[in-house]
Amino acid sequence: MASFSVVNNITSAYAQTNLQTTQMGLQKALNRLSSGYRINSAGDDAAGLAVANSYRNSTAIIAQGIRNANDGLSDLQIKDGALANISTLLDRLATLATQAASGKVGLDLDALNSEFDKVKTEIIREAAVAGLDGSGGVGFSVFISNTATPTDGIVSGTIGEVSVSKLGIDASFISEQSDAVAAVAAVANAVSSLGAVQSDVGQAQNNLQFAINLAQSQMVNTKAAESRIRDANVAEEAANMTRFNILTQSGVAALAQANQTSSAVLALLR
Repeated sequence: MASFSVVNNITSAYAQTNLQTTQMGLQKALNRLSSGYRINSAGDDAAGLAVANSYRNSTAIIAQGIRNANDGLSDLQIKDGALANISTLLDRLATLATQAASGKVGLDLDALNSEFDKVKTEIIREAAVAGLDGSGGVGFSVFISNTATPTDGIVSGTIGEVSVSKLGIDASFISEQSDAVAAVAAVANAVSSLGAVQSDVGQAQNNLQFAINLAQSQMVNTKAAESRIRDANVAEEAANMTRFNILTQSGVAALAQANQTSSAVLALLR
């Protein structure tokens, strides 16, 4: 049977417990709405937090990898521009050699040969400035993404050496007609050799661009995976906030009524 007591107000204790639970729910809903995250502490979802942090770490690695690849692409574009200019210089060498090989009376072969040497010197200088004069070629290696096999995340290759000796024109000169005829053939071979190096650069640029496209796709999908775990469902949390607000108001009213119970028991003593 029911009992009446002024020492312990059990009804009020129940109301306080329920009100405290409601307040915790309201605080959690407000916290999620204000932060935008469903997980704001490890207690919210310990397992989910670990997975979300793993995705966030992968996103950071991929983002830096994309920057690495873009830096590498910029360097390759600089080399590509230098190669295009060297190709123009080879055209000038071919023009000079062809002019000297004509055997035209009154032709100043010494002047032509002087310019020929200066153009070769400029080729040497531009190859050095672009970092293309390394013996055996220039290697490049760009780390783009973290994978189970670390080397799979690296795009690498080698760009052929560009020097007058490698192009086969270091000993070419046009001070005599016969030498000029030989120089025409040598420059033609140099153009072919330079084309192979340009092909190396072009392939490297394409590889890096493909790698960037893949990394960008991976970053978007990884961010989406993290978002599904970490981000708050705003519509759901807004509904929770409304529900807990109503429960808080009704809980306060119920607690006020429960606190009146002891006063009602005192009426028995009058």
